Amino acid sequence: METLISGEYMILIGENINIMSKRIKEAIGQKDPEPIRRLAIAQAEAGIDMLDINLGPVRKDGAEIMEWVVKIVQEVVELPLSLDTTNIEAMEAGLKVHKGKALINSISARPERMSALMPLAKRYNAGFIGLTLGVEGIPRDANERGLLAAQILAEALTYDIPEEDIWLDPVVLPVNSQQLQIQGCTEFAMMLKDIAPNSKSTCGISNVSSGVPPHLRGILNRTYLIMLKRYGMYSAIADAFDEELKAIARDKRPELENLIYRAMDGEEIAYDSLSKEERDYIKTVHVLMGRTLYSDSWLEI
Repeated sequence: METLISGEYMILIGENINIMSKRIKEAIGQKDPEPIRRLAIAQAEAGIDMLDINLGPVRKDGAEIMEWVVKIVQEVVELPLSLDTTNIEAMEAGLKVHKGKALINSISARPERMSALMPLAKRYNAGFIGLTLGVEGIPRDANERGLLAAQILAEALTYDIPEEDIWLDPVVLPVNSQQLQIQGCTEFAMMLKDIAPNSKSTCGISNVSSGVPPHLRGILNRTYLIMLKRYGMYSAIADAFDEELKAIARDKRPELENLIYRAMDGEEIAYDSLSKEERDYIKTVHVLMGRTLYSDSWLEI
C-alpha cells in the first residue's frame, strides 16, 4: 500500500503557504509564482516533511488557482502536499494534478462534507485529515471528539478507505478564549490509540496560540507540542521556521520533555532550581492544563 509519509520522528507539515498571508494572497492575485516557489523551497530546506497549501474558501476561480499552486510547488520541491480548501471543485482540481499521494485537509464529521470529499479520497488514493467537528460545531470534550472520530472512521469504511490513510485531528482551539477546551484535545490524544490504533493523528499546533501576543506564541506552541507528543501525536501542522519547535519534534530536547512531563504529572518543581527558559515552560504547562487561568502576563506571575 502506498503511504503518504512515515518516519522515526514526529511529522511536521509546513503551514506557511496560506492565503491569509499578505504576500501569498498578492502572489495568487497577480499570478506571480515566485513568492510561492521561494516559500516552498525555504520550507523544504528547513527540513519540513510535507507542505500545507491553504487556500481557504477560494470562491472565484478556485479550481484554476489550486491547480496552478500545486503545479508551482511541485515543480520546485518533492514533498507531498496537504490541500486545504472548503471549495470542493478546487480540492478535486488539486488532487488531479498532484504527483504522488496527497492529503485532503480536511473532512469533518458533517454529512455533507463526508459525502462530498470521501469519494475524492478514494478516487485519487489520497489520505485525509478527519476533523472532529460535527453538525453541532466544536465538540465539548474528549468523549465527543471520540464519537465524531468514530463517525468519520465508520463512514470511511463504507468507501473502503484504509484506516492508515486517516489522520484524526482533535481541533485545537486558542487558549486565550477556549482554555477549558485544551484538555479535551489532550485527553483525545491519550485515547486515540484505543479508538483507531491504525490511524494517524495531526493538529494545527499554532491554533493554540491564535490571538495571543506574537512574542508569546512560540512557547505556547512548543509546550503544547511536547504535551501532545507524549501521547503519540503523529504529526503537526506548524510554522516551518520555528527552529526550537522543530528540535522538539526531532527529539533533540529530551531534558525539556522530561521536565514538562514531570510538571504534567503534578510534581512540585522548585523554580529556584530552574533556568528562566525552564520556568517559562513549566508556567505554560500549568496554563495549558487549566491549573492557572490564562492571561497575557502568565509568564510574569
